[in-house]
Amino acid sequence: MSYYDFLFVIEVLVGGLLSGVMYSLVAIGFVLIYKTSGVLNFAQGSMVLFAALTFVSLVERGIPFALSLLITFAVMVALGFTIERTVLRPLVNRSPMTLFMATLGLSYIIEGAAQLIWGTQVHGLDLGIDDTPFEVGGILISSFDLLAAAIAAAMVAGLSAFFYWTRIGLAFRAVADDQFAALAVGLRLPRIWGTVWTAAGFVALVTGLLWGARLGVRFSLSLIVLKALPVLVLGGFDSILGAIVGGLIIGASEKLAEVYLGPFVGGGIEGWFAYALALVVLLVRPSGLFGQKTVERV
Repeated sequence: MSYYDFLFVIEVLVGGLLSGVMYSLVAIGFVLIYKTSGVLNFAQGSMVLFAALTFVSLVERGIPFALSLLITFAVMVALGFTIERTVLRPLVNRSPMTLFMATLGLSYIIEGAAQLIWGTQVHGLDLGIDDTPFEVGGILISSFDLLAAAIAAAMVAGLSAFFYWTRIGLAFRAVADDQFAALAVGLRLPRIWGTVWTAAGFVALVTGLLWGARLGVRFSLSLIVLKALPVLVLGGFDSILGAIVGGLIIGASEKLAEVYLGPFVGGGIEGWFAYALALVVLLVRPSGLFGQKTVERV
């Protein structure tokens, strides 16, 4: 097969797009919190780790798969609700830096709690998904990545339906557009924030299971939060659509860069190319491709 063979390009591109979906999963958790409260929740990676570690630990103790999933979901809902009550609510109207530092500290607390409860050993997580590549028109596609993309799409569709077709979802959109106007019409911000943090806990659960099955459940799993940052810069911190599109662009571009530019710079370009691309976008369009532009009043 020629190095620049068309099918090879498509195969690399498809692999990158499927990886990008996994990045989008992490970014969506950030967007949900940031859009309603303006908080850059750096604890999202630790929530992903906590969800994966809780689930795999329950399964290893002989609890059935479905029951373990249900228990972990309840735990993540409780965690999200607790974070909103004990951290976010007391810090309402504080500076963005204060809120960021609070979630950064919270990240270490969650990791420490996970270590205290479940231990520090590495776990293998088997979701029963066959990762044998299959061929479509001469292109090899990962079965796991394809199913993960389908699960992510279903989750995004479910969240979109919830936020667009339910009363609490409409309230969420109102708060996202203008918190003061939402207060003026009688919306209860604490209730909405609690719901959003609960949704972020659910997203962390789905993300933790898929990433844990791919990489294994270990404490470095919390570092996938770093993969979400260029996605957020590219797509916009307050746009779910931006998180999806940004993830796809980052996933595809870093794979193509590694294959076609890597040989000219000694390889290893995949690890930092996403950040270089995000920096370029930040210089040209600071709000991202789909983020809301802020207008300063003088």
